[in-house]
Amino acid sequence: MKIHVQYFALLREQAQRSQEEVDTRATTPAVLFAELKERHAFSLAPGQLKVAINGEFGAWDQALAAGDTVVFIPPVAGG
Repeated sequence: MKIHVQYFALLREQAQRSQEEVDTRATTPAVLFAELKERHAFSLAPGQLKVAINGEFGAWDQALAAGDTVVFIPPVAGG
């Protein structure tokens, strides 16, 4: 199924893109992130991130459906 993924901050830098459409068999954000971590060599672990699905914070074990938009949100620093 096709999933739209958006990246921010460090993940955007490591993926060298802000978004992509992924053809995947991943059924949860956890499985999808593992797949993307291998592809893009992400340095962050899932425990360091929040996940949002279709504009709402979600759970790492939440079921994904074709056409979903998934955003992995890294910690941000600011002042």
